[in-house]
Amino acid sequence: MPSYRVRLTVGLLHPGVRPERLLPEAADAAARTTTVEARDVGIVGGRPQITVRFTAADDGEARQVAARVHEAARDLAQVGGPVLTQRVGGRWRDL
Repeated sequence: MPSYRVRLTVGLLHPGVRPERLLPEAADAAARTTTVEARDVGIVGGRPQITVRFTAADDGEARQVAARVHEAARDLAQVGGPVLTQRVGGRWRDL
C-alpha cells in the first residue's frame, strides 16, 4: 500500500491547549481509518511543523486522511493548509 505524509505548519495553540496534545491527536485522526507509519515534530524555516506519515489505497483516500488530520490539528491550534505528498521510489511527490 502506498505511503503518504501530511505536513502542517503550526502557529499559536488555542487557549488551554497543552503542546503535547497536538501531534498525538492529529495522528490519532489518521489512525482511525488507516495505519500511521510515523509522526514527527520539527522546525522548518524557523516555524514548528508536524508530520504524519500513513498508508492509503490511493490519492483520494490519502486526501481524506490528510483532511481529517488537518481538522483535528485546527481544533487545537492555528495551522497552515495541509501539504500532502506520496512516497514514490526514494522521493516524495507533491499531490
